[in-house]
Amino acid sequence: MKERTCVVWGGGYAGIHAIKAIAQWCHNAEGNERWRLVLIDKSPHHVRKVLLFRPAVETENIAVPWQQILPEHVQYVQGSVRNVDDAHKCLVYQDAEGNDQQLPYEVLVIAAGSSIRLPQQEQGGFTLADAASAARIRTQWLANLKQAAVETHASKRQQLMSAAVVGGGITGIETAAELAYAMKAEAARLGLDAGHVRVHLLNKQQRLFVEGPTKASRKLDRELAACGVTIHHACEAVREAGGQLLLAGGDQLPVGLTIWALGLVPNPVLRSMALPLTNDGQIQVDECYRVHGLSNVYSIGDCAHIVDPASGKADRMTCKEAVPQAQRLGKIIRADQAGHPAPPHKPVMDTFVIGLGPGRGLLWTHKWGLDMIITGKLAYKIKSYVWDYASLLKG
Repeated sequence: MKERTCVVWGGGYAGIHAIKAIAQWCHNAEGNERWRLVLIDKSPHHVRKVLLFRPAVETENIAVPWQQILPEHVQYVQGSVRNVDDAHKCLVYQDAEGNDQQLPYEVLVIAAGSSIRLPQQEQGGFTLADAASAARIRTQWLANLKQAAVETHASKRQQLMSAAVVGGGITGIETAAELAYAMKAEAARLGLDAGHVRVHLLNKQQRLFVEGPTKASRKLDRELAACGVTIHHACEAVREAGGQLLLAGGDQLPVGLTIWALGLVPNPVLRSMALPLTNDGQIQVDECYRVHGLSNVYSIGDCAHIVDPASGKADRMTCKEAVPQAQRLGKIIRADQAGHPAPPHKPVMDTFVIGLGPGRGLLWTHKWGLDMIITGKLAYKIKSYVWDYASLLKG
């Protein structure tokens, strides 16, 4: 029986769900071909990126061992991909020891994901980029509160009990809410007045959650205020230095900690490869996720520019879009290998769930022409399920 190889590059949400979908097809494949399924990723474990704020506020491990989530018989290779050699049908990568290697394939799925958009170095503060930076953020605000507990000057104490999150996307919102709860709890434990904790959320837009209706944004403002978050709309931060966050208008916020949460950019390594990219650095694909100009190469998730053929609207860079893409990709590859028509891309329903600290959340969905909003514990339970489902921890 002939063995062929399907390689999935990237172990984020799109990649692991693609592995699951393709593994189901491989298991049920008919004929005289047997498929070897390989996942290649530079990390020794799956990282739950949507929970990066957790190690910034508590000692939670957001890494999941590959063997816990990968289907049986899937091979994992640790390596940093350097190039896609379409002519020879192989990935060129650097292994964990720094040696150059090649990984041949018949079918390749590029789910290389995205990277955190970084501020300029001179802007100061901390960037919520990975688990290590999240841990440094937690160390900093804990140290600030300990210092505040012995500080005799009221203005300095207030500065140490204040923090700013720059970026009004979902990551910024969830980080600000979780940070407010954590700082208030620690302040109370240290004998400080928790009511003096200030967490500022700086949003460049006129309102939060521009993906939804205005009434959902107003509801989100109220929920965040109840968490202890002060929102600054249409506000742009310039840099943080010496405990002062300078704003574009010239005002300053006295803070002991600044966290930059500026969103995502497609994996920058793609720009060094001979791949068809948009100006923003995403891989150009057709309505069935096939990479333009390459044979048996597909791309999904944050690194792919996926457009709804009916509306012309591009998918966003969220796991909400990536997971259905991955599930459809299994059917597409099966159809392409059999020479059958493949199902085209379809957009997901307008639904967003936002975590607002322990036991609190906001869910918005648009269905039957109506905007439906759920808040509180039920929304948080749904959000928790989504977090687990995205990492294959729930069926």
